[in-house]
Amino acid sequence: MSELLASYERILLEKLKNDDQSAFSVIFTRYYQDLVHFSYGFTRDSDASEEIVQEVFLKLWENRNSLVIYNSLKSFLLKTVQNRSIDSLRHVNITNKYASKVLEHPFLSENDTENYILHSELQANFNHAMEKIPFEYAEAYRMSRIETMNYQEIAQKLNVSVRTVEVRISKALHILREELKDFLVLILMIFQFFH
Repeated sequence: MSELLASYERILLEKLKNDDQSAFSVIFTRYYQDLVHFSYGFTRDSDASEEIVQEVFLKLWENRNSLVIYNSLKSFLLKTVQNRSIDSLRHVNITNKYASKVLEHPFLSENDTENYILHSELQANFNHAMEKIPFEYAEAYRMSRIETMNYQEIAQKLNVSVRTVEVRISKALHILREELKDFLVLILMIFQFFH
């Protein structure tokens, strides 16, 4: 985490401990959707995930004066949501097989929470990387991966050869790999775990 972000979090936490509702609102707005998305990876239940995250925020507010956070706020929230989500699996017995898989291989260890990429962070970095790709490569990549067109369809639409499409997508992927290399291992972990 950058020094600036760490400093911003410390200020927010200090205000929160002093009963500042606007600081709580900022924290809630910043993390709510991503935490629901994260919890859903465990529960596979949208309503349960929303309830879990709301409960975590309620406890955060209730315990604000005695709050002790050793790492970062993001790390604390992720770990708390993970624990509540696993507890929810235990209590409701949602698919015993899936629950035991999660319990045997928890996605985040104590030291991993800082490295977990929230969905919005990943999207922001991906968008930034896409801006660095020449238009022709990015266009072919989007048509292939986002619009799910095959190479033949892309070639016809762009009035180029299939080989040209292959080269453009290959070059786009090469640039993306370079730009997102710090995230690749984590992205692979996320896709392996959730799919």
